[in-house]
Amino acid sequence: MKKHPLMVGLILLAVLAALFFIMTYSAAVMQAGGGLLGDRIALIKIEGVILDSSDTIEELHRYDQNSGIKAIILRIDSPGGGVVPSQEIYEEVKKIREEGQKKVVVSMGTVAASGGYYIASASNRIVASPGTLTGSIGVIMELANVEGLFKKIGVESVVIKSGRNKDIGSPFRKMQPEERAILQSLMDDVHDQFIQAVAEGRGLEEDRVRRMADGRVFTGREAKQLGLVDDIGDLQDTIRLTADLVGIKGEPRIVESRKRTSLLDLFRDQFLGRLPSMQLPQTGVSLKYLMAF
Repeated sequence: MKKHPLMVGLILLAVLAALFFIMTYSAAVMQAGGGLLGDRIALIKIEGVILDSSDTIEELHRYDQNSGIKAIILRIDSPGGGVVPSQEIYEEVKKIREEGQKKVVVSMGTVAASGGYYIASASNRIVASPGTLTGSIGVIMELANVEGLFKKIGVESVVIKSGRNKDIGSPFRKMQPEERAILQSLMDDVHDQFIQAVAEGRGLEEDRVRRMADGRVFTGREAKQLGLVDDIGDLQDTIRLTADLVGIKGEPRIVESRKRTSLLDLFRDQFLGRLPSMQLPQTGVSLKYLMAF
């Protein structure tokens, strides 16, 4: 019986499609750490200035729901960033810790300060290198005043507002004592939130944290002596420690999501993130858990 070329072609196409599906599915399973490839540790990186929390929270939630993932390592190399994204990631880590199904362990890189430390304090365990810069428990707000420059070049700012404090923090005029008091009150409240979060996450007395919470940075070795971190070591040490915590024998499998980075992301992180004090007038007041140097 003579084989029809079209039928042979369709069969080959179906076989290729099936092979493609199997390969794609296997790759997805390997990346997600599910199926038969259990006893894995997920690695999530928090790098650069923290401007948004959505990607990190999505990763945390996905790995938390995956039974093949036995623990999560947060590799933090960040000077901090926005108050709200830092708090949102902290709350997600805290939720996973309180559920008790998975351990969250932090590995600190070159710097894990301010908002970076805020997030770390919610984890089950913190590992830092001896020379890691961490701490910086504080809040910062930087505002420019270009009133003198505008007078020199003959430009006048005209503001129409519905309340006397609506343009608080305006770069076009000198700040009044009443306005400074209002902003300082905001700073103090957000600072208290930071102190309370660290005290709760680290199991420390609030007064003890407050004495360290003047914005100073510590080396990893100093932070261990103060109780701000648990162990000294690098990422590989953290992986081995985490494997021991969850009972993984031998070398653990590490799962890490591939992140797509655009030119816009690079510009935002490397340029805008490094200039926290530069704001357009319409951006208004901005509070940051950010190391200032």
